[in-house]
Amino acid sequence: MGKMTISQKILAKHASKEFVKPGEIILADVDLAFANDVTAPIVIKFVNDLGGVIANKDKIALIPDHFTPNKDINSANQCKTMRDFVKQNDIKHYFESGEVGIEHALLPEQGFIKPGMLIVGADSHTCTHGAFGAFATGMGSSDVGFAFVTGKSWFRVPESIKFIINGKKNKWVSGKDFILKIIGTIGVDGALYKSMEFCGSAIGDLSMDDRMTMCNMAVEAGGKNGIIQADKTTINYLQERNITNYEIFQSDEDAEYASVYEFDSANIEPQVAFPHLPENAKGISEVKEDIKIDQAFIGSCTNGRISDLRIAAQILKNNKVAKYVRLIIIPATVEIYKQALKEGLFDIFLDSGAVISTPTCGPCLGGHMGILADGEVAISTSNRNFVGRMGSPKSFVYLANPAVVAASAIAGKIINPDEVIK
Repeated sequence: MGKMTISQKILAKHASKEFVKPGEIILADVDLAFANDVTAPIVIKFVNDLGGVIANKDKIALIPDHFTPNKDINSANQCKTMRDFVKQNDIKHYFESGEVGIEHALLPEQGFIKPGMLIVGADSHTCTHGAFGAFATGMGSSDVGFAFVTGKSWFRVPESIKFIINGKKNKWVSGKDFILKIIGTIGVDGALYKSMEFCGSAIGDLSMDDRMTMCNMAVEAGGKNGIIQADKTTINYLQERNITNYEIFQSDEDAEYASVYEFDSANIEPQVAFPHLPENAKGISEVKEDIKIDQAFIGSCTNGRISDLRIAAQILKNNKVAKYVRLIIIPATVEIYKQALKEGLFDIFLDSGAVISTPTCGPCLGGHMGILADGEVAISTSNRNFVGRMGSPKSFVYLANPAVVAASAIAGKIINPDEVIK
């Protein structure tokens, strides 16, 4: 019997096989399938075309997070399609405005994600959930519709790449910087259809928030999934939510990898990805020119968690956002929103001149709540800086961690947080 990586083991178990090899096509049982207000109407049409019967209602979730609260008639109709389907089929895992959050932050928080699961979502950033030692990947809406109807999905077993990061991380460095450094090293197609497995002492020291950020951006390197083996940090997170009944998988010591990359976190500083690709990552010390900004955004499924907001507040406290700069802060879920409010973070944000929104994907995809005009420059904690991603195709988006974004909002230009926090 050959040795397997963590991703192979999860896929093998769900396909009821003892062993699967990279390249093999398998039909596997899915533990959770979900969709949002952009993708769900296509999923729903597919389901209805197949007779409208759902395999297991407990294993699906519908989350209207992209254009909510509805920004226009089209988005309102998308959400109505979703809501009608939910009512008609009595689907309980549905989150209305007022309880909804960004799907990839909401699902773990609400206890849907456990180690060893096989998860598919009609959204490319479904790979976020690999942070829990689960195999999670984004799929097309019809594929997710197939999972709704059959409870299964087809997979080609991916090869794996191992990324080892050891050592203690530097000041202001987070999981966001680790993943930007990796994407900067291998490129946006460097892990095409491969499993990106993250390990090493620096990964072990990361919070669940930072691990989710890293796995979230696996797709920005072309990855099929990102995955981190569950450990004590994972188990503590699950215990806080009274989650039991899961299986922890780990890669065999001599499992085969397509390639292995090693990094020393002592050599990783806060990163900034220049337009128009996440692979254009540079260390903050390499940003020599004055890059003036019009907008700063802290939020999204990548960096809208409580730890991100705390870091932003630490920098924004007793500081003001630069004149003519818009700072938009969006907590990723209602729970995070309530926690930030309780901790007094909103007072700090509002005193600094920031705008706070109810949870929504909004500006990340150029949807609403902060669209860029022609020629405008934004620095964002989100995951993509493609041409036109956050608005005008003539705008420019830089990606960074919450500390760099908050500091840059104060300075009016991209800056090292140390220059603001003396």
